Amino acid sequence: MGVMEKNSDLMPASSGEYLTFRLASEEYGIDILKVQEIRGYESPTRIANAPGFLKGVVNLRGTIVPIIDMRIKFACSSAEYNSFTVVIILNIRNRVVGIVVDSVSDVLELPAQSIKPAPDIESVIEAGCIKGLGSLGERMLILLDIEALMNSPDMGLVAR
Repeated sequence: MGVMEKNSDLMPASSGEYLTFRLASEEYGIDILKVQEIRGYESPTRIANAPGFLKGVVNLRGTIVPIIDMRIKFACSSAEYNSFTVVIILNIRNRVVGIVVDSVSDVLELPAQSIKPAPDIESVIEAGCIKGLGSLGERMLILLDIEALMNSPDMGLVAR
């Protein structure tokens, strides 16, 4: 089965509001309903023997929150911490997780016709974790299924 045949079988993601953020030169979008808050970056407490993308944990108003650096997870060329670096606090299946990104852009409402299935290619992101590609004028967004990504076995965040 060819790439085109495979993708025609896929259902495009439904319309909705997406929080957009940047990692290196790419722009991503996640379902706004999964976002609890956006915070400035603060150095987390490192956990011994944790994977490199798990920067550590922070105490967020009494809740211990694991912090995942998406730039390292997605193999970006560099992960510099500056005044634009933010942590997006997510609430996924009643579990709070933070993701480090280069910057947050905005919240966009994408109609279903603006969302196309992702191509069937090898990447550092599992195919099941990409909802599709959103286009808005000249902008192209990689729409992530952040819940599937955070619950994937290689993240080690959720007990099965």
